[in-house]
Amino acid sequence: MKVPLLDLQAQYASIRDELRLAVDRVFETQQFVMGPEVAALETEVAAYCQTKEAIACASGSDALLLSLMALNVSAGDEVITTPFSFFATGSAIARLGARPVFVDIDPFTYNLNVDQIDAAITSRTRVVLPVHLYGQCADVDQILALCKSKNLMVVEDAAQAIGAEDRGRRAGSMGIAGCFSFYPSKNLGAAGDAGIITSSDPDFSARVRRLRVHGGLTEYQHIEVGINSRIDAIQAVVLRTKLPHLDGWSNARAQKAQNYSHLLEGAKLSFKLDPPFIKPDSRHIFHQYVVRVPEHRDALMEHLKARDVATKIYYPIPLHLQECFAYLGYKAGEFPEAEKAARETFALPLYPELTAEQQEYVVQAIQDFKP
Repeated sequence: MKVPLLDLQAQYASIRDELRLAVDRVFETQQFVMGPEVAALETEVAAYCQTKEAIACASGSDALLLSLMALNVSAGDEVITTPFSFFATGSAIARLGARPVFVDIDPFTYNLNVDQIDAAITSRTRVVLPVHLYGQCADVDQILALCKSKNLMVVEDAAQAIGAEDRGRRAGSMGIAGCFSFYPSKNLGAAGDAGIITSSDPDFSARVRRLRVHGGLTEYQHIEVGINSRIDAIQAVVLRTKLPHLDGWSNARAQKAQNYSHLLEGAKLSFKLDPPFIKPDSRHIFHQYVVRVPEHRDALMEHLKARDVATKIYYPIPLHLQECFAYLGYKAGEFPEAEKAARETFALPLYPELTAEQQEYVVQAIQDFKP
């Protein structure tokens, strides 16, 4: 049996006719950039994320960049974030001349260790940027309380977490901004790159809308320098077509994650393997199902590859050890939990169409591994 990490073709097959009609609608109008389809997507995503506004942009990376630009983050400023994330989390900060200040992660959720944030705050700190990793929200309440006391802003990197909840609040609704990616592999994926920023702050939202179109009030009237981060109407209709299916897909992921954990608990493994930890009072949308194997991880992955089970490591090199961030002066060992997670974790196949038989095959292959 062959088990891919993700099967987008299976998802497409289930909504092929809907998607083709939607894309044809755009071709009939010949309005390919921005326009009413994008405006409708923004309204629908804002409602879904429990915010007053949503501003679509070209990618999740741009969502982060635009949010920090709208908060006037610039050279000499500091932004506190995690070293255990996709590169865009750190690069958005660095591109503005600001300094990424890393804080270690919680060993169970892989999200920011909130108890370490206060010690990292300096007079130059402007923003705290938690990442809702793998589809589970960070401990936002503590972050918000701390930032309120220090007059700091919170920007949520929710690229992997659309629909995730913390105590009934949706990811992207708790800080001044939520930044989402619609990269094709996401729970809600476009047919290419796309992103969106959610917010309930009208002044912030208005500025982001301006910054994404070169800082212009109109096409030829510019009051500041922005960037070109418009979204295509085709991406908007693809996302609008998929959005009504999102909760069903995310619930299916959660059910299959529960099944994995149940199967792994019952398996007689000759080595230690820890399934994902789920916080109480939360909704984990399981963008990834990430397990921890303290010993023999790479050998296990090779074993699974030989059985045609796809796996992937997120993220093998923490941000503080990336060559381009060497100028920050961080050394190996400074963030031990992030480094340990990079050595010990990997993702198993997980997507809504994954069958029970495929999951049983994956777990049997894991059980057959002998270190």
